[in-house]
Amino acid sequence: MSTEDRAEPSTPADLLPLVDHLHSRLSVTGMRQIIGIAGAPGTGKSTLARRLAESLGAARCVVVPMDGFHLATTIIEGTPLRDRRGAIDTFDVGGYLSLLHRLRDRDEPVVYAPTYRRGLEEPIAASIAVSRDIDIVITEGNYLLSAEPGWRSIRDIVDEIWFVDTPRELRMARLIDRHIASGMSREAATAWATGPDEANARAIELTRHLADRQIEGT
Repeated sequence: MSTEDRAEPSTPADLLPLVDHLHSRLSVTGMRQIIGIAGAPGTGKSTLARRLAESLGAARCVVVPMDGFHLATTIIEGTPLRDRRGAIDTFDVGGYLSLLHRLRDRDEPVVYAPTYRRGLEEPIAASIAVSRDIDIVITEGNYLLSAEPGWRSIRDIVDEIWFVDTPRELRMARLIDRHIASGMSREAATAWATGPDEANARAIELTRHLADRQIEGT
């Protein structure tokens, strides 16, 4: 079967190889595919995940972001974690792993996953419904390739992890715009993008060699 036959009619040309790859995995394994998309902040992970889901169709694919497992402000307020929000220890990795196991088991009619609301800057529980009929789950987040305790177990649950690689200048511009849109001044947005975000990015980029596939994020 050709790429054009397997891909949805509306699939953009740049996504055809990825969509074809996912269809091929489904046809070979006959099992739900859970695909991770990793990368530093601002690389375009969520945009790629959304575009893939749109191309595959809502009846086949759902995006479940790792960001839904941010620790809430009420947990980190008044602690050193508040000034490092987005670092690996500001996420509930145990909760994330539990969700991935449930999605892997596929033995519930519906699994409800959390999301993260930018602007509000808080996780929102039970806001994404993943029915048993969904064949492809895309989960995206910064630390999917981390070898730290807990995080390293992700590789045992998901089928593949892709790494989105984007030039630093573009990443930085996207992050500054994102923070401004969330209510920061340009000065504060630039300080956060070049400070905590960049510190996280350097650690994340050290894991790229562990990915099953690298994707240009431009």
